[in-house]
Amino acid sequence: MRVAVLTSLYPSPNRPYEGLFAERRWRGMHRRGHEVLVVQPLPLAPDLPGHSQWAELASRPVRELRYGIPVRRPRYVHIPGHAFTNARRFTRAGLEIILAGERPSAVIADYAWPAAAAALRLRDLQIPFVIHGRGSDVLQVAGEAGLGHLLAEYLHPARHWCAVSRDLVSAMDHLGGWPGRGRLIPNGVDLELFDIADRDQARQHLGLPADRVLVLVVGHLIERKDPLLALSTFTGGAPADALCVFIGRGPLRRRLARRVRRLGLENRVRLAGEVPPATLARWYAAADCLLLTSRREGRPNVVLEALASGRPVLATAAGGTAELLADFDGMLARTRDPEILAEMLTGLLAAPRDPTALRALVSDLTWDRSLDALEDCLAETIGEG
Repeated sequence: MRVAVLTSLYPSPNRPYEGLFAERRWRGMHRRGHEVLVVQPLPLAPDLPGHSQWAELASRPVRELRYGIPVRRPRYVHIPGHAFTNARRFTRAGLEIILAGERPSAVIADYAWPAAAAALRLRDLQIPFVIHGRGSDVLQVAGEAGLGHLLAEYLHPARHWCAVSRDLVSAMDHLGGWPGRGRLIPNGVDLELFDIADRDQARQHLGLPADRVLVLVVGHLIERKDPLLALSTFTGGAPADALCVFIGRGPLRRRLARRVRRLGLENRVRLAGEVPPATLARWYAAADCLLLTSRREGRPNVVLEALASGRPVLATAAGGTAELLADFDGMLARTRDPEILAEMLTGLLAAPRDPTALRALVSDLTWDRSLDALEDCLAETIGEG
């Protein structure tokens, strides 16, 4: 089939780790013989000295071939505070590229907002359309962003949607007014890369001490991930000589660094920034546990990766996280109270878990199964027209 992917999240040369999970999926579809075009409209931004965010946007290539998949990045005018018209301009720029070529078998919004706004135009053109939810693109948009009514208006004409967790599927079914309509298409996890490995060897490779507890926090340093709560949990619940490493980037980095300095934790907390997947796999192997304190999640890849690596997880019950951890005592926190979270972290670190049992939780979440589900969803969408 010929699939056009309309998305706001995809890797690029200067953001190589942004949307890796999406690229992994479409690389898989390409290897299966499907013709894939990725279109990622970006805000029009001036390349001005001293404005790194604008310069970064401006420098992303308009055309790129990634692993045999053509990626196009048309620009559109983005006006802060005008979500509805921004979504329309986003989709107009994207569809101009998609419709200029051979007619696609289907178009998929591989991040629900703002790409869902293409629904009305594609319905008129009778081009099958699937809206794919991943997390904040549904829950935040329909929540504090106050755009749930717009997303609902786009879901109904699209008639087809899917998501990475049952929680998200249910939310989209509710918005679309069509219970049972959505499909579950969970992300896969690379079980070869993220595997049970020797902790001491991993620590030696990373230059870490062999005898100190290591708590790992992986994710964007943004409000939704709440890294400051993770820091409070670590300081209250880990041994006095334990290490905490934050892997990720984001606007809260400076605030987090200031908090670390104010608490005098420079020798116990490291902000490692982004790392490539192979290095991340070593960090999981070196860690004693993963800590995730998100306010909202789809089905977080970091939880899948940690479990595949045989490492326990302490995570707040946000979205699809509960679907993975509910049956493991002491790993799912149904609270955001830092004192209770600290107590849970203490208990988790004091009672090591069987790595093989942890890995078994995600052993069936392969990329092949994820691609099978995606193919079925697209075939059904095309079949219904």
